[in-house]
Amino acid sequence: MSALLVRQGRLFALLVCVLVLGVALGFDFASERNIPLIGLLVVALGMPHGALDSVFAQQLFAIATRRGWALFTLLYVTLALGVAGLWWWAPTAFLLVFLAMSAMHFAADLAAGVHPASRVAYGGAIIVLPAVWHATELRLLFGWIAGAPSADSVVSVLQWAAVPWLVVALALAVYELRRSSASALEFAALVAVAVLAPPLAAFAVYFCVMHSPRHLLRTLAPLAPAARQRAIALALWPTVATVVLLGLGAYVFRHQPVSPLVMQLVFVSLAALTLPHMLLLDSASRQGPGSKNFGMKALLSPDPYAGLGKPQ
Repeated sequence: MSALLVRQGRLFALLVCVLVLGVALGFDFASERNIPLIGLLVVALGMPHGALDSVFAQQLFAIATRRGWALFTLLYVTLALGVAGLWWWAPTAFLLVFLAMSAMHFAADLAAGVHPASRVAYGGAIIVLPAVWHATELRLLFGWIAGAPSADSVVSVLQWAAVPWLVVALALAVYELRRSSASALEFAALVAVAVLAPPLAAFAVYFCVMHSPRHLLRTLAPLAPAARQRAIALALWPTVATVVLLGLGAYVFRHQPVSPLVMQLVFVSLAALTLPHMLLLDSASRQGPGSKNFGMKALLSPDPYAGLGKPQ
């Protein structure tokens, strides 16, 4: 793990400590008043990491014309709309698929060399562990996204799995300490915030401080300075497009209650963008020298990010 990623992991652990201390001192991070702010943070600091998908697309498909970008954008948007359609027609299936995809995607955050079981436990921690003490809040949040019946079904499953997952995750965090103190610290911090903090605040800290920056740093680090500047410039338009679409959605549904609206706009958008994002990373990792598949097989890979962000 590079020194920059080690520092990023320590910053994440420090902010987790601050959040957990705030919870212990009685700060109400679960208040509905905080939901618009958390939604804004997730959009502003979390979603831009997916904007670098355009960099991978350019590398993979040698896109150099407006027609090429139009075709790529059409395919990307079509996949995203398919996920949004699943939310509309089958909310329980949507919620299960979204959580499973997220767990697989988050599993790649840990550095190369961790045990495959650690990668699985880490990827699912922010999904499963909030059910240890915060099942009521989870039902409320999931209910806003997918409806109360779907939330009840999914949270019941998470509650069943939560305590065994916690025990295994803690054991694996200790195990990883033998190989890498940095990975063990990140693992332990994620377990702590997932269990002790309110679910939405915990997710915001993880997504905005660990997952999104780690993806950006890993993608940009191997590039030459000129290529890095081009990559950042190329990534701007998807970020702007996402903000505009969310703003349009907020305007269209402005008469709905604020909290459910924010939850639906942010998390349905995240789910919709996660599928094409993962498929593109899968394609990129397949083309890296000696790389493995990014999907479920990435959980068994020594480095799920192998081959990504290659210098041009």
